[in-house]
Amino acid sequence: MTRPIGYITNPLVRHSAERDPEALANAAKDPMSALVLLAGDHPILQAGEPGTGLLPISALGRLPSHKEQVFLGTLQDRPVIATLASPETAELFQDDPAYTVTDLRSIAVRGLVPAEELGILAMAKSMLDWHNRHRFCANCGAPTEAAQAGFRRDCAACGAQHFPRTDPVVIMLVTRGDKCLMGRQPRFPEKMYSCLAGFLEPGETIEDAVRRETFEEAGVRVGGIRYMASQPWPFPSNIMIGCHAEAISEEINFDREELEDARWFTKDEVRQMLEGTHEHFAAPSPIAIANHLIREWMKG
Repeated sequence: MTRPIGYITNPLVRHSAERDPEALANAAKDPMSALVLLAGDHPILQAGEPGTGLLPISALGRLPSHKEQVFLGTLQDRPVIATLASPETAELFQDDPAYTVTDLRSIAVRGLVPAEELGILAMAKSMLDWHNRHRFCANCGAPTEAAQAGFRRDCAACGAQHFPRTDPVVIMLVTRGDKCLMGRQPRFPEKMYSCLAGFLEPGETIEDAVRRETFEEAGVRVGGIRYMASQPWPFPSNIMIGCHAEAISEEINFDREELEDARWFTKDEVRQMLEGTHEHFAAPSPIAIANHLIREWMKG
């Protein structure tokens, strides 16, 4: 890959086999610990060029309260804790020039933290979002409590244990000769077209999901498929499975509920899109795996 994909670098040692009820409590008392703090969906950063999302643990003292905490692991033997506070907490930092408050996507696009921190922030956001949305047992409806240093929620009423989930999504650049197929959703930035994508369904292989989603969204049949790369996508907690796919049909009949448009692009058009010089079309952001799937195809 010529440029780094956003959120893929995470240098944390996760200590997955060593998590215990004391790991979080001990880390919270350790003055050397680092804090990843989210006010709702927005990380709180120390400002700088670049800044950092790893705050001193003493920053907890600025908070009147917090919701969930997770022991993420260690970074060069330094414990790292993720903490979720209310969205209103952002007001405590917004007027302080020592801090920056913004969304995780903007942090990646603008390079507000070192690339190796993006994976840590993505992990924290996904974990805290999971806690925030799974406060009640899916089995009996009773309240659940965080356990295993934040990597499990337990139900005292029925004994069920609930674990964080990641939803797999296939994302594919479909090509036919020197043309590639891309689509546009209404929510996309102006002029932007991107790879087709969709959720992997239960009992489905990656290859079958690529073929099904391409046909459902664009009416194009796909033959050969090659896995290329993957990307954690913390909105809220997906794993993007990037593939190249060879079309065996060319006529487009796109789903107008899913897409605003779909079309074939020549390599010359794609080159201009990547360079930002095309008058009518634009490529996806460099932080997205779609951008890298397109760039890899352009090398061929």
